[in-house]
Amino acid sequence: MYTKSRANLFRQVKGLELLHSLLEEEFTSLLERNVEEVSSLEFSIHELMRQLLVERMEIREVMNGVKISEYAGMLPQEDGAAIMALVDELLTREQVCSRQAGLNSTLAFGLLDQGQELLDFLYNAAVPKQANTYGSKGGLQVNKPGAALISGRL
Repeated sequence: MYTKSRANLFRQVKGLELLHSLLEEEFTSLLERNVEEVSSLEFSIHELMRQLLVERMEIREVMNGVKISEYAGMLPQEDGAAIMALVDELLTREQVCSRQAGLNSTLAFGLLDQGQELLDFLYNAAVPKQANTYGSKGGLQVNKPGAALISGRL
């Protein structure tokens, strides 16, 4: 059981290292506004997250309800220290990935807002302005809306 749990924790640590590098790469692609690269990286990140979840579920099954810290306390000194070192490394990597994901999210939402504002500006610039003009009888003419699918009286 020690070998399985240690191997599982080691795979999770390496998976989180890979996740961090993917998140950094995504951040760079977001800065460069490389949409194709960002979407490609998103698929890779989601697949890696799925695999990490499978690893987590496997270790829960192997541990059979026992907490990893309790298990490490039952092991000989060297083995318990090795397991706890992996757990500490895992927690540290999770925090680093979480911070990087937060940065990516902030940048992505900022770019989304900026794109939406630009789209609104272009739309407002393209829409014809209301022109107040006088009609043939000297009163202000009421402009009718543009073409419609159905017009007429019933």
